[in-house]
Amino acid sequence: MNLTANIPTQPTEIAERLYLDFDSFFATAEQYFNPALRGRPVGVMPIDSPHSGCIAVSREAKRMGVPAMASVAVARQHAPDIILVIARPDAYVRLHNRILEAIETCLPIANVRSIDELVCHLLPSEAAQPEILGRRIKQALADRFNPMLTCSIGIAKTELLAKIAAEMNKPDGLAILSSTDLPQRLAHLELNDLPGISKGMGARLANAGVTNFEALWGIGPKHARAIWGNIEGERFWNGLHGHHFERPETIKRMFGHSRMLPVDWRSTDKVHACARQLALSAARRLRRGDVRATKLTFGMRGGRSFSNSGKGKNQPRWGCEITFRPARDDRTFLHALSEGIARSTREARFSPRSVSVTLHGLEEAQAVQSDLFAVEIPQTDRFPCTATAKWERLSDTLDGLRSKHGPSAISLGPKDDVPGGYLGAKIAFGRIPDAADFNEAQTEDSATHFCSV
Repeated sequence: MNLTANIPTQPTEIAERLYLDFDSFFATAEQYFNPALRGRPVGVMPIDSPHSGCIAVSREAKRMGVPAMASVAVARQHAPDIILVIARPDAYVRLHNRILEAIETCLPIANVRSIDELVCHLLPSEAAQPEILGRRIKQALADRFNPMLTCSIGIAKTELLAKIAAEMNKPDGLAILSSTDLPQRLAHLELNDLPGISKGMGARLANAGVTNFEALWGIGPKHARAIWGNIEGERFWNGLHGHHFERPETIKRMFGHSRMLPVDWRSTDKVHACARQLALSAARRLRRGDVRATKLTFGMRGGRSFSNSGKGKNQPRWGCEITFRPARDDRTFLHALSEGIARSTREARFSPRSVSVTLHGLEEAQAVQSDLFAVEIPQTDRFPCTATAKWERLSDTLDGLRSKHGPSAISLGPKDDVPGGYLGAKIAFGRIPDAADFNEAQTEDSATHFCSV
């Protein structure tokens, strides 16, 4: 464990937040499940395709120079013996839940930020000996699992500073960061190394004359708000300077899914089949959220093209938005998607590399009033609603049958097996699927899915 770097014997201020970030989580999870992978370079792929890239690589692969999101060719150029496996979100979610149980034997978890990141709020007694607390958490994980599942821990006054500290000594690090040591202790960092500063935000800061950490430290809260263009700038400034701010509660505004398509799935019929499964998966999540949608957006993106000079061109995009009465049933959403598909056939002029479907314009189910005139709308209407209640009951019945007999027990129309599986259950930053999101039988922990490429 890397526990010696920059750890003061006595903190100069009371730390109030602990941030825990697992190292190369998807790859180390596969090494945890399969002992044969331990100590070897491993790359995790979203789908079994030579045209895809690694969504995670093990620390062994990183030491050999394999970059994040490396293509198969690039990964093998750096690590010829790299073992490529296909991601298994269900196994990672189960492991994540077991990890949370282990950590809570040491202290309560305040917020889970992603599949591999979480934050704890510390009492003064817990923060009195931060190094011992960090060691205790690491030992609890080693005892419950094995040394493959390492994490980096940052302890500081605020969540932002604790997250920065967690990044300082990766992998398997522990750092305690005091705001009284700033800006000198972080003066070596590039601005884009800081959480919350993207490439675009870095350009904004540069335009404002802020090009290094000391300059960022020196601006005022109102100046930060002006550069960011909203309250997030002021929140960032407060977190950086050791002042607490609580993140506002996230309000769910949409249910959507997207999928990268392998080359043999970019034909018109397969794109439409994939979009249909994405729409049905989003609809199931929407019903579990007890809301209705009034809009469906169907979108496609093409691959990045290159000119004869080798200069990259922007990805072509196409999308449309279909509106309808507040709805929660599969039939309404599939009608809307059919209209979007028809428009894409007429208007899109490229082979899509990815497809997305989003249900939005959400309304609380209990706040939606019944349409008193629904029975008078003819069946030829774009979205017939003479039998809305019937179709809602049917959608609920199908959900119930899947819940009782398994996710593949029944479907509305054909259920195409889309490459990569896990439609609606991919792990994204800030979203961890629950058991009901998985539309396929779940895998055994030890059942590593090796790539054929």
